[in-house]
Amino acid sequence: MTSDRVTNQFFQTFKNYNMNTLRNKVSLIGRLGAQPEVTTFETGKTLARFTMATNESYKDKDGQWHDNTQWHTVNAWGKIAERAKKALNKGQEVILEGKLIHQSYETKTGEKRYATIIEATEFLVLNPKSEPAVK
Repeated sequence: MTSDRVTNQFFQTFKNYNMNTLRNKVSLIGRLGAQPEVTTFETGKTLARFTMATNESYKDKDGQWHDNTQWHTVNAWGKIAERAKKALNKGQEVILEGKLIHQSYETKTGEKRYATIIEATEFLVLNPKSEPAVK
């Protein structure tokens, strides 16, 4: 095999590997909006549900700064839920990794609604429980 052919084969394999591992992957850094609500079902499965705020600042054409806050609903299942229950507190800054889940449901009045939820696969607390969150 020529050097160019080996290089091309390597990059094609690397590209396919990375593209497959990056499908439906979300990474966020934000603050918890509330304590995780933990539910254990009859099946033994555990769910921790919480909200997380991400912020970004931008300058408009007039030079004025604006803040944009997005709120995300996060579900964590199993061992991740147990860790969230023990480690997470309202206001903490967290790095979160997960995937997007799209859901639809009907209200009591029959209106169809849609929701996008992040299913957490991993998280890292940036400020520990004993340290108060900086506002």
